[in-house]
Amino acid sequence: MKTVFAVDDSPTARASIKYTLEKEGYNVVLSDDGVNALKILDGYSDLINVFLFDVNMPNMDGITLIREVRAIEKYKFTPILFLTTESQESKKIEGKNAGASGWIVKPFEPTQLIEIIKRFAGA
Repeated sequence: MKTVFAVDDSPTARASIKYTLEKEGYNVVLSDDGVNALKILDGYSDLINVFLFDVNMPNMDGITLIREVRAIEKYKFTPILFLTTESQESKKIEGKNAGASGWIVKPFEPTQLIEIIKRFAGA
């Protein structure tokens, strides 16, 4: 079973991601911000196949979180996708420079999210 780790400060977004991906057979790990996400990762022994990060979050934003996750040896090359309301080109470039693999604009279509996750997780 493939695992997706989604980090978003919106309870609605987290619930929607979890529902959409679990229905497709994915294991979903959730966190409400970057600081908590790093704590969860620190104690998490299973492999994460894809990360989904919001950009704008309290305590630690998604771009900083990408840099932190990329510094962890076993996640150096794991796909990290931004799932955000941000659509500014400068934010996309900043995310890509930090190590983002792709960008999904919220609100997302469930079928679109599933297709993108399948592409990056290796269906």
